Amino acid sequence: MLYNAPRGTRDILPDETRRWQYVEAKFRSVCDRFAYEEIRIPTFEHTEVFLRSVGETTDVVQKEMYTFEDKSGRSLTLRPEGTAGVARSFIEQGMSSNPYPVRLYYLLNLFRYERVGKGRYREFNQFGIEAFGSVEP
Repeated sequence: MLYNAPRGTRDILPDETRRWQYVEAKFRSVCDRFAYEEIRIPTFEHTEVFLRSVGETTDVVQKEMYTFEDKSGRSLTLRPEGTAGVARSFIEQGMSSNPYPVRLYYLLNLFRYERVGKGRYREFNQFGIEAFGSVEP
């Protein structure tokens, strides 16, 4: 039926949204305490970003990525994880010239074509941190 959410996705209703907001606020508070700054990256990237970072022979690349061609024939992929896009942004935006360490955090919706089960969805959330130019997190 067209009026159901796609398999492996779900709606987060107001009661649960409040709990999410609480957890997100706690995560942001911890990140702020340790001088991490929020970064927001695109929902999709050029497929090559994941082929190079995750590895062409991994299950994520071979079986789990949502990949499509845009109208210009470019291969694009819904982000299956956060690190690759953050690293791409770090390089592209010239953050390597910032004082080290560069500490970044993110709260993202991610997408993987996986077997759906209890607590396992095809669209899911990930909170993450990345530290560039530091031997310590």
